[in-house]
Amino acid sequence: MEKIQYEVGDMVFAAEDILNDGGMPGIEEEEGLIAPAGMRGVVVHYGVAEMDESKEIYLVQFENGPEGTLGHPVGCLPDELTQEEPAAA
Repeated sequence: MEKIQYEVGDMVFAAEDILNDGGMPGIEEEEGLIAPAGMRGVVVHYGVAEMDESKEIYLVQFENGPEGTLGHPVGCLPDELTQEEPAAA
Protein backbone atom coordinates (compact mmCIF):
# COMPACT_ATOMS: atom_id res chain seq x y z
CA MET A 1 0.00 0.00 0.00
CA GLU A 2 1.86 3.05 -1.23
CA LYS A 3 -0.39 6.00 -0.36
CA ILE A 4 -2.22 6.21 2.94
CA GLN A 5 -5.13 8.61 2.68
CA TYR A 6 -5.95 8.72 6.39
CA GLU A 7 -3.75 8.10 9.42
CA VAL A 8 -4.65 6.60 12.80
CA GLY A 9 -6.21 9.37 14.90
CA ASP A 10 -7.53 11.37 11.92
CA MET A 11 -11.05 12.75 12.33
CA VAL A 12 -13.27 11.80 9.39
CA PHE A 13 -16.92 12.03 8.40
CA ALA A 14 -19.10 9.52 6.59
CA ALA A 15 -19.25 10.81 2.99
CA GLU A 16 -22.38 8.70 2.44
CA ASP A 17 -24.60 6.44 4.52
CA ILE A 18 -22.48 3.50 5.76
CA LEU A 19 -24.60 0.36 5.50
CA ASN A 20 -24.06 -3.12 6.92
CA ASP A 21 -22.69 -5.57 4.39
CA GLY A 22 -23.74 -8.45 6.62
CA GLY A 23 -20.59 -8.51 8.74
CA MET A 24 -21.44 -5.99 11.48
CA PRO A 25 -22.49 -7.52 14.80
CA GLY A 26 -25.50 -5.93 16.47
CA ILE A 27 -27.05 -4.71 13.19
CA GLU A 28 -29.88 -7.11 12.43
CA GLU A 29 -30.74 -5.94 8.92
CA GLU A 30 -28.27 -6.93 6.21
CA GLU A 31 -28.45 -3.40 4.77
CA GLY A 32 -29.00 -1.72 8.15
CA LEU A 33 -27.61 1.77 8.73
CA ILE A 34 -24.33 1.85 10.65
CA ALA A 35 -23.48 5.55 10.26
CA PRO A 36 -25.49 8.22 8.42
CA ALA A 37 -23.77 10.57 5.98
CA GLY A 38 -22.02 13.35 7.90
CA MET A 39 -21.47 11.36 11.11
CA ARG A 40 -18.10 12.09 12.71
CA GLY A 41 -15.62 9.36 13.53
CA VAL A 42 -11.94 8.65 14.13
CA VAL A 43 -9.61 6.32 12.20
CA VAL A 44 -8.33 3.63 14.59
CA HIS A 45 -6.49 1.37 12.12
CA TYR A 46 -5.93 0.82 8.41
CA GLY A 47 -4.89 -1.94 6.08
CA VAL A 48 -5.85 -3.57 2.80
CA ALA A 49 -8.74 -5.73 1.66
CA GLU A 50 -8.00 -9.43 1.98
CA MET A 51 -9.46 -10.23 -1.45
CA ASP A 52 -7.82 -7.26 -3.23
CA GLU A 53 -4.70 -5.89 -1.60
CA SER A 54 -4.81 -2.83 -3.86
CA LYS A 55 -7.87 -1.57 -1.92
CA GLU A 56 -7.34 0.38 1.29
CA ILE A 57 -9.62 -0.30 4.25
CA TYR A 58 -9.92 2.02 7.24
CA LEU A 59 -11.32 0.99 10.60
CA VAL A 60 -13.36 3.92 11.89
CA GLN A 61 -15.17 4.35 15.19
CA PHE A 62 -18.13 6.65 14.60
CA GLU A 63 -19.78 8.68 17.34
CA ASN A 64 -22.68 6.84 18.86
CA GLY A 65 -25.34 8.87 20.65
CA PRO A 66 -25.56 12.40 22.02
CA GLU A 67 -22.64 11.92 24.46
CA GLY A 68 -20.24 11.40 21.55
CA THR A 69 -19.12 7.98 22.71
CA LEU A 70 -17.50 5.88 20.01
CA GLY A 71 -19.14 2.79 18.56
CA HIS A 72 -17.55 -0.43 17.35
CA PRO A 73 -14.91 -0.18 14.61
CA VAL A 74 -16.35 -0.24 11.09
CA GLY A 75 -14.39 -1.12 7.95
CA CYS A 76 -14.71 1.70 5.38
CA LEU A 77 -13.36 2.26 1.89
CA PRO A 78 -11.65 5.63 1.25
CA ASP A 79 -14.49 6.92 -0.95
CA GLU A 80 -16.94 6.37 1.94
CA LEU A 81 -15.01 8.88 4.07
CA THR A 82 -14.17 12.57 3.92
CA GLN A 83 -12.42 15.11 6.11
CA GLU A 84 -14.77 17.88 4.97
CA GLU A 85 -17.06 18.82 7.83
CA PRO A 86 -20.73 18.68 6.78
CA ALA A 87 -22.59 21.96 6.48
CA ALA A 88 -24.73 22.79 9.51
CA ALA A 89 -28.39 21.96 8.99
